[in-house]
Amino acid sequence: MDPDLVDGVRRFNRTVTQRIGALDDAFLARSRPLGEARVLWEIGAGRDVRALRERLDLDSGYLSRLLRGLERDGLVRVEPSAADGRVRTARLTEAGQAERAALDRLSDDAAAALLAPLSGGQRTRLVTAMAEVERLLTASAVAVAPCPPGHPHARFCLHAYFEELARRFDEGFDPGRSSSAADAEMTPPAGVLLVATLHGEPVGCGALKFHGGAPAEAKRMWVAPSARGLGLGRRLLAELEAHAAAEGVRTVRLETNRALAEAIGLYRAAGYREVAPFNDEHYAHHWFEKQLPRPRTLA
Repeated sequence: MDPDLVDGVRRFNRTVTQRIGALDDAFLARSRPLGEARVLWEIGAGRDVRALRERLDLDSGYLSRLLRGLERDGLVRVEPSAADGRVRTARLTEAGQAERAALDRLSDDAAAALLAPLSGGQRTRLVTAMAEVERLLTASAVAVAPCPPGHPHARFCLHAYFEELARRFDEGFDPGRSSSAADAEMTPPAGVLLVATLHGEPVGCGALKFHGGAPAEAKRMWVAPSARGLGLGRRLLAELEAHAAAEGVRTVRLETNRALAEAIGLYRAAGYREVAPFNDEHYAHHWFEKQLPRPRTLA
C-alpha cells in the first residue's frame, strides 16, 4: 500500500476524531463517552443485541460493557426477545428515550457549530465531501467471501435476484426456463458462490460455474438497491475473475437481458466484449466474454 495514502488516512482520522469530540469523556457534555452515546442512539425503538453488534462492528465483550453501563444509568433494558428467548433485545427506557432526544438536539447544534465559521460555498463543499467520504467508507466496510448456497445469506440474495428479474423483464422470470445454476453447480469444486455483506447483512452475490478447461460462466450477479453506487458490482466481478484465474481458467463468459442496462455497462467497462450467442439462455439478448490475463511468471 502507498505510504502516502496510509498517512493521509491517519491524518484525516486524527482531525475528525478531535473535531467531533470523540476524544472527550463526556460526548456533547452528556457525562458519557461517544461509544455509549452511539449505542444509545442505534438502539432506537429496540434492537437485537446481535444485530446491534453487527451494525456497529463491535466486539461482543465491549458491547456488553457499554450496555451494562447504560443499564446502570437506567437508560437501557436488555431482556430476552418475545419472539425467541435465546435472543437478547435492547430497548430504551423512558429515561433513555429522553436522553436520545437530548443527544439528537445537541448533535444538531454541534453540526451547526461546525458549519458556522465557514462561508456558504465552504459549507456546501464540506457536506458534499462528507457524503463522498461516507460512501467510500461504506464501500470499504463491505466484505466479500465464498458462501454455501444453502446459507441464509445466500438464499436471501438469490431470492431477491429472482424477484428483481421478475419485475424488470418484459415477460417476467421463471428460473426453470433459465440456464441452470443449481446449488451443486455453485459449490466447490464445480463452482463458487460469493456473497457480499455489510454490517452483517447480505447485500450482493455472484457465482461461477466451472467447466474443466472450458470457459467459466459467471451467474447470479446481483447487488441490493441499498448498496448500489458503491462499486460492489465491479468488485464482485473482479473477485469472480480472481477465483476463475486461480482455477486456471483463461476465459469468463456471461449473458444478460437487454432490460439490465446497468449490468451491460458494467460488463463493457470491465473489459468484456460482446460475442455471438454461446448458449440458448431463454432470457438473454447479449452474450459477453473476457480473456483473463496470464499469470505472471518469474524470469
